[in-house]
Amino acid sequence: MNKEKFHNKTQFALDHAKKIGADQTSLSFGSASGFSVTAQNGSIDTVENHQDQRFSISVHLNQSIGSASSNDLSESTIIKTIDKAYSLASLTAADEYNGLADKELMAINPMDLDLFHPWDIDILSAQKLALECEQAAIDYHPKVINSEGASVGSYKNESYYANSHGFFGVTNSTGHSISCTAIAEEDGLMEMDYDYSSERHPEDLMNHIEIGKNAGSKALANLGSKKIKTQQAQILYTPRVAKSIISHLMDAISGGSLYRKSSFLLDSMGKTVCSEIMTIKEDPHLKRGSSSAYFDGEGVETSPRLIVDQGKLLGYLLSSYSARRLGMETTGNAGGHHNLLIEPSGSDDFNALVKGMKKGLIVTGLIGYGVNIVNGDYSRGANGFWVENGEILYPVSEITIAGNLKNMLNDIEAIGSDMDNNGSTKMGSLLINNLMIAGQ
Repeated sequence: MNKEKFHNKTQFALDHAKKIGADQTSLSFGSASGFSVTAQNGSIDTVENHQDQRFSISVHLNQSIGSASSNDLSESTIIKTIDKAYSLASLTAADEYNGLADKELMAINPMDLDLFHPWDIDILSAQKLALECEQAAIDYHPKVINSEGASVGSYKNESYYANSHGFFGVTNSTGHSISCTAIAEEDGLMEMDYDYSSERHPEDLMNHIEIGKNAGSKALANLGSKKIKTQQAQILYTPRVAKSIISHLMDAISGGSLYRKSSFLLDSMGKTVCSEIMTIKEDPHLKRGSSSAYFDGEGVETSPRLIVDQGKLLGYLLSSYSARRLGMETTGNAGGHHNLLIEPSGSDDFNALVKGMKKGLIVTGLIGYGVNIVNGDYSRGANGFWVENGEILYPVSEITIAGNLKNMLNDIEAIGSDMDNNGSTKMGSLLINNLMIAGQ
């Protein structure tokens, strides 16, 4: 779909919605294409090609909303889809907080965020990378006996958003990934672990051989795991799992949780909610960022900001609807947060943080979801490694970490400089003091 075609279809849809009586309208068109290949047991297991297009529309009528979508972009189907949305709006209860975001908040100045970088690779070359990635894991050590697969994927996406304020927004993006999950065995017991890399530009991907080796190394390191006694100790989350703590914080300060009064951080604006070493910046304009955007899901202009500054909460995550419910202004977060950058608390990386631990647990994996955002209660199964006097002694499994997110956030002792840049949250390891570990 080209831009001119999008403009024509968009104007056609907006005109029809207005013609049948819509007060306000928002809509999106999109097309995506890509492929993924997976290698397992030394051969290609799956090859998938993806190609789709979509149209979705929300019609506002007397403060009621009706939404509908279709994968058929013909004019006749677009008309039927709009009519269906209008019909649903006429049957839906009115809500005084409904409506488009204010017109003056629209992102009228487009920005190039460097998100579109197609990968010049064919299916056969991708298959070769996947096979080599898996083999690198198997070759790492004789005890690495198998894999759950190594995958290589790439996609291109075009998306167009428009509304009856006259706003038109276009986003062209790409995404590429390589991953591998290895299985190691010893004395009839098997352990599994993985590594991956995901980027907008193929040149930013980690080398596929390194990904395979890392997966093999991690699986091997988990062999011979032991159980530990129930106790309180330091917990060092590796970056991959540390991000889950940040996601719980983001859930607690999101508009939906706040106006429903289902957050342990109600009425916390301007208050200290974390350790003073914690600073979280949201940067929607990060070049090549995985969640970069110059406008949010409502067309509202985005801007970089501090969400947490030295432990103090400076901002929520609000759409126009949740903002109205709270008597506040939208923060440009319709659709969620953008790139989160968690600043290290010093120069110590993962290894330095481990050396500083007297007794504690390194957490490399979490199991289940025992997190209550309403009151902050936290209980999750985990596995990792036991540390004493700065030395990793042995792997640990079949344990549960328990605490309360309020206390956990305030008990953060250090944030490592070992940044993991995969995904929309970029941060290092996270050291938390005195958490309960339930074991034997």
